[in-house]
Amino acid sequence: MDIVIIGVGGQGTLLTSRILGALALEQGQDVKVSEVHGMSQRGGSVITYVRMGPQVASPMVDEGCADYVLAFEPLEAMRALPYLKKDGTVIVNTQKIMPMPVISGAAVYPQDVLERLAQQCRVVALDALSLAEEAGSAKAVNLVLLGVLKKLLGGDEASWQKAIAACVKEKFLAVNQRAFALGQNH
Repeated sequence: MDIVIIGVGGQGTLLTSRILGALALEQGQDVKVSEVHGMSQRGGSVITYVRMGPQVASPMVDEGCADYVLAFEPLEAMRALPYLKKDGTVIVNTQKIMPMPVISGAAVYPQDVLERLAQQCRVVALDALSLAEEAGSAKAVNLVLLGVLKKLLGGDEASWQKAIAACVKEKFLAVNQRAFALGQNH
């Protein structure tokens, strides 16, 4: 299974990839994770590839091969769309984060991003920020998105919880578990 995780620096894309890596190991699968930071320290795009299965040779997901794209922002979902396979699914947070060209007035944020996505692939769009805030922290958007992914994939709840506990600091674990549950119930 190939998963592309894309967002803006500071949104938790790297933690998300670590949790998926821990999940794959917990399930006895081979896993490769490749993190491309870009301008993450300045709020730029961050993309992470997670590949898991019986035997994984390369850490990179080729264009047209991703089963899932987890997008922390709609424009980032559009940016990652070339990676998605024909029958793949995009899970996207509807919260808009304005890129620098939009902030500076050099560009306009497109109003129809979700509609354009839906014309090209299966889309699960949700206000993950509101659910994360309901769980107790706006920083738990990543766990909400993982909860949606878990709902789509199914699988053993205990393995997911063990992977989350292995990667999230103890003081943030309860909030992240609530966010994960809210994502599954979406």
